[in-house]
Amino acid sequence: MSVIPAPVSRFFHRTSSPPHFYALADRFIPWLTAIFLVLLGAGLYGGLILAPTDYQQGESYRIMYIHVPAAWMSLFIYVLMAVMGAIALVWRMKLAEVMLIGSAPIGAGFTFVALVTGSLWGKPMWGTWWVWDARLTSELILLFLYLGLIGLYGAIEDKRSAARAVSILALVGVVNIPIIHYSVEWWNTLHQPATVGKMGKPSIHISMLIPLLLMAVAFKFYYLIAVLQAAKLELLKREPNSQWVRALMEKQS
Repeated sequence: MSVIPAPVSRFFHRTSSPPHFYALADRFIPWLTAIFLVLLGAGLYGGLILAPTDYQQGESYRIMYIHVPAAWMSLFIYVLMAVMGAIALVWRMKLAEVMLIGSAPIGAGFTFVALVTGSLWGKPMWGTWWVWDARLTSELILLFLYLGLIGLYGAIEDKRSAARAVSILALVGVVNIPIIHYSVEWWNTLHQPATVGKMGKPSIHISMLIPLLLMAVAFKFYYLIAVLQAAKLELLKREPNSQWVRALMEKQS
């Protein structure tokens, strides 16, 4: 007897069907885009206009409204990829495979943005663009992991085999995530410790914190939009001769 209730099982079974997923994604993307734009506008306005000048860093701290959410997303997406990799390996779900593959370029993009904006922020604060600091180095390794996943998937012609290989690499690479997160606590590092997620009261003023959280949620909605679009494209590439894709092409032509 399954521990998963029958209605929940039916929902996941139906959602994992490529044509149903494709139609569902088409329905949700416009709503997700509208929510993303509202959150992005509110976050940018709050962070760049309403938030006060920092008494130590002046105006340069405002780059955190891009840097910090991008860094959070770089970790969040990789953990999701590891979870989807485990699902793909255990249950052989095609949808988990395409979501995993679709997430890799988005995660790489967020990691690149985090590294670049961190460098731009570090120059006026630390007097240098880059140091081989524990946090920065482990974040750079994360970028290489994303690029390795993308390269591995592209190098294997059979996409079911490629997805299995990428799933294994995603699971192995997840060990880097706690290293990134706790690097500022485990080693003496130039990077500042956590100011939002630490236990107790965050050491950031509420007028600066609210726009930061709005930007963090906006970035998550952007990820949802981008990964749904990428998964749709991957499904079309994998099943060009299936009945549902031919029907879709005929409908759009």
